Amino acid sequence: MRSVRPAAAPTMRALFSSLILVLAPYVAAQADSGLFGGSAGGFNYPYPVSQYPFKTQAQNYAMAYMDIAADSSGSGAKPPVVLLHGTEFCGAMWGSTIKALHAAGYRVVVPDQIGTCKSSKPVNYQYSFQQLAVNTRSLLDSLRIGRVILVGHSMGGMLAMRYALMFPEALTHLVLVDPLGLEDWKSKGVLYRTIDERYAIDLQSTVASLRRYQQESYFANRWQPQFDQALQVLAGQYSGSGRERFVWNQALISDMIFTQPVVDELERIRAPTLLMIGDKDRAMPFGDSAPPQVAAQLGNYPELGRRAAKRIPGARLVEFADLGHVPQLEAPDRFNEALLQGIAGAGAGGATLPAPKTPSAASGAATR
Repeated sequence: MRSVRPAAAPTMRALFSSLILVLAPYVAAQADSGLFGGSAGGFNYPYPVSQYPFKTQAQNYAMAYMDIAADSSGSGAKPPVVLLHGTEFCGAMWGSTIKALHAAGYRVVVPDQIGTCKSSKPVNYQYSFQQLAVNTRSLLDSLRIGRVILVGHSMGGMLAMRYALMFPEALTHLVLVDPLGLEDWKSKGVLYRTIDERYAIDLQSTVASLRRYQQESYFANRWQPQFDQALQVLAGQYSGSGRERFVWNQALISDMIFTQPVVDELERIRAPTLLMIGDKDRAMPFGDSAPPQVAAQLGNYPELGRRAAKRIPGARLVEFADLGHVPQLEAPDRFNEALLQGIAGAGAGGATLPAPKTPSAASGAATR
């Protein structure tokens, strides 16, 4: 989910040329990928991917997911962890976190939501966070999974909040990683763009514009080698076969994010909640539709996180002073340490979050 200002549409030749220049090392390694296409078909996920076929809104679709079993040597008392990705970040982007959780004895399930990544891309779909929550619950039911620790990043955080409101009995803990939805853009004065307008704008995206937005809004104007993977899978879906269907679903999802705020319902969240916020995060998905004086007030994640932590009953806030929108990619070891500490002691009975320990200098996380 990105703010892209209208510009002259690039030719397909220019799009492919810029994509190959930026992603040459990766495309060479996956020469048969066809630049992934709208279904990320040639992009290698870190763990085996399964497909959950189900019927929704009178159509048959499939939801891709990874299901990594808990280490058999574990005690078996830990609830499974479900990781929800953001709009621009497929389930594959959780690779380091999956590895850390698995090593700590957790079963981990990572779905790709309908309309994204390796899951089906409907032509017509009534997108709502309620519908995506029901889809996710249906997947977990099919896997015979009961209560879970639910972790949501970016748009996935917005979905995780809606899931927690709809199915409070199904969670032991809720973890929100730089979630969207902590402010209501339309009530702040951001102008509405139709789905058709967003589709037309998004079709103009190039590797350069995607990278520029991520660098400025997500990564505090920095770029590190590990960010290339996130750019790779996103830019790859904007190219090749299935591109138009992928972009159309991005427009539908953007409309859902804009029109379905959750911020006014934070007080109703009952699951023990951990907020993890990068203080350099300035994600502003609808900044292109905002008057300058409004845009200047958007995306202040340190302030948004502190306000949300006060409103969600019993919530704890972990701030990463030097990180941005994607701490699990920017500093995976530090992020994983803070996450594992935050969910330590979570059992099937839904124990409350433990009292925070004094963060080590190595962790770089401040707990409030």
